[in-house]
Amino acid sequence: MEIISIIGLLLGIAVLVVGAYKGLGALPLTLIASLVVMLTNGMHIWDGFALSYMTGYAGTYIDFFLMFCAASLYANLVEKSGTATAIGYKFIDWFGKKRILLVTTLLIAVLTYGGVNLFVIIFAVVPIIYLLFKEANLPRHLVIAPALLGAATFTMTAMPGTPAITNMIPANHLGTPLTSAPIMGIAASVIMFVIGYIYMVYAEKKVRAAGEGWSYPDGIDPTAYEASRDHGTLPKPIIAFLPLIVLLATLIALTLLLPDGTPPVMIGVIGMLLGSAVTLALNWKRLRGPKKDLITRGLEGGISAIGGLAAVLAFGAVVSSSMGFALIRDWLLNLNVNPYVQGVLATSLISAVTGSSSGGLGIMYGDPYLLQHFINTVPDLQVLHRLTALAAGTLDTLPHAGALFLAFSVLRLNHKNSYKHVFWVTVVPGVVAAGIMLAVAVLFL
Repeated sequence: MEIISIIGLLLGIAVLVVGAYKGLGALPLTLIASLVVMLTNGMHIWDGFALSYMTGYAGTYIDFFLMFCAASLYANLVEKSGTATAIGYKFIDWFGKKRILLVTTLLIAVLTYGGVNLFVIIFAVVPIIYLLFKEANLPRHLVIAPALLGAATFTMTAMPGTPAITNMIPANHLGTPLTSAPIMGIAASVIMFVIGYIYMVYAEKKVRAAGEGWSYPDGIDPTAYEASRDHGTLPKPIIAFLPLIVLLATLIALTLLLPDGTPPVMIGVIGMLLGSAVTLALNWKRLRGPKKDLITRGLEGGISAIGGLAAVLAFGAVVSSSMGFALIRDWLLNLNVNPYVQGVLATSLISAVTGSSSGGLGIMYGDPYLLQHFINTVPDLQVLHRLTALAAGTLDTLPHAGALFLAFSVLRLNHKNSYKHVFWVTVVPGVVAAGIMLAVAVLFL
């Protein structure tokens, strides 16, 4: 039964991955994959869906519903007011069309390192990215590459002091600072950025040689991005940038001023609502149609966006409650190897199974015996902090990861046309950087 449960767990993940490539929606896909896991793990079917699955599904709405609605409102107002278009044109003026991939990566990296949640970034920056890629005539499926290289690699796991949850979990459990192992973190950041950027340059050359160009997704009004800079229809740069500045300043100020333990989602919601209010006030006459309709459509956009993520996280809840997962977890947590190696292996593989970097770290550090073992045996807890944070960002973006379903949904992409970019800008750089830093720690520290 034990081997069957593990095989069933892997089979459920395989169903999720294959179904995603076939274009099956997140809800039916996760229901099927969850059923496979339940049948092969001896789980009660009704309890599996009514308790495990729905706990994960409803928990996503409890945790992120307000964030998604506020972020969708902000993105809608930024798009309809021409603010995103004005910002995009200003970036083109500053850096030119030939460096769009680099500019987009750095823009998102700065936002992430400044404390902006990945979910917020996906909504808030999409209108700007669309304008940049349209002007550079790059295909839309490439958008995911700079988006995730900037938000889900070095700024998430490696840069000293990053406010990402993957940096906070080790700090909370080990009592280490967010700036742990700064030299190692900076070196890993350089490795990840270089590998990811080399791939993006290659991908750009390949799509241009193939004659691929920009195209809007179905249902998008192109006129929202077609305003001419010469007609005076766009807001002036200071008006365009001010809502974004307010958003960033709010996030940073609240993070510094509010007590430890304040939910990051709450901070994000406040920042997005203030950014929305500033956008609305500065562009009142520029925004056409009834304002109540703009606000309603903006808020309701978050409802449709959160559903796919909730379904994938619901599947993750089923996986986490299965016998197969418990066996894999216990095996990893009881490995008799170098503690640095154990920490990296356990974090990366649990992150792979759950499709979540924070899930991998939370489960690994959540074992009190293993945590005490680390504290007693690891030569340098700051090094362990950085290594496990890096490990969390290695296999967390395999095709069944919940964050990918969200990103693809908002960007109107799919696994078939875009996952190859995800693999080369997140998985490969993450594995290489974590592997090199682990080797350095084992051999020299």
